[in-house]
Amino acid sequence: MRMKLHHTQYISRRVARDLAICEVVEVRKTKDEIAAEIEKILDADIEKEHDLDEKVADILDGQEENIEFYNADYRQLFWLTKKRMANDFGVILNNEDRFSDMAHKILDFLWEEDFIHYTCSDNQVKNVIFTSIDEFLKGFEDSDEAVLEKLKHYKRKLIPGTDEYDIVYHRLYEEELIKRGLM
Repeated sequence: MRMKLHHTQYISRRVARDLAICEVVEVRKTKDEIAAEIEKILDADIEKEHDLDEKVADILDGQEENIEFYNADYRQLFWLTKKRMANDFGVILNNEDRFSDMAHKILDFLWEEDFIHYTCSDNQVKNVIFTSIDEFLKGFEDSDEAVLEKLKHYKRKLIPGTDEYDIVYHRLYEEELIKRGLM
């Protein structure tokens, strides 16, 4: 599953929690400080992909007449163009490779800035970070579906996109993540 910008706050807290309870990692800052830095790293990665998407959309918008003339599939053209330009933007499209790269970036930052120390191999700690990200995203879909089902049967009818809906959604979402052990 693709990581989205609204996931990063939850993922960063999950990674910080998992690092704090990991036996081979000595945490030298608070979980909140670690989570804030992890969130910045994740957000930067997602923003790179967003920039790539915008550039691809601009290119395809310029070729709209040709796309219509040849009756080409826009989504397929978008994916092929994105795949071709991904290296130029530093975006990894394979989720497993991307999460592994993010885990390395997070580990490097936390070590260099003295947020954590560890006495084992880098890969062991990187795997803790990778597993946190991967497990969260796998559990996200189930949690999201459960929250949307709860909102359908909510006493008051909430309108998606309103502030009230967002507040209730995030509260229920956090409760569901905690219930499932994802946070």
